[in-house]
Amino acid sequence: MTLAKIVAIIGVISMAFALIYGFSSGTFSMDGAALIKMPWGIVSLVDVYVGFLLFSGWVIYRESKIWIALIWVVMIMILGNFTASLYVLLALQFSGGDWKKFWLGSRT
Repeated sequence: MTLAKIVAIIGVISMAFALIYGFSSGTFSMDGAALIKMPWGIVSLVDVYVGFLLFSGWVIYRESKIWIALIWVVMIMILGNFTASLYVLLALQFSGGDWKKFWLGSRT
């Protein structure tokens, strides 16, 4: 479980720096417009959002309160894998070393 926590922490930190860089150095509307003009840009966006939806399904399954799950889902759709990494880190922390509790959350 320690390795999983390390990977999640690296994800949180690297995504935080990537988001800060993107927001401070780029123009979301102009860069996004350029991205969706490229076939592989569209493929990448579809790939990322399919992954977000799959991950969100796990979050919805794990959480006992739908409103908490929906907040996480909205955050995933906006901040991407920064939020996913943070969610995994918190799920690992609150599972107390129990993999079943990590995967199933409130359903254990």
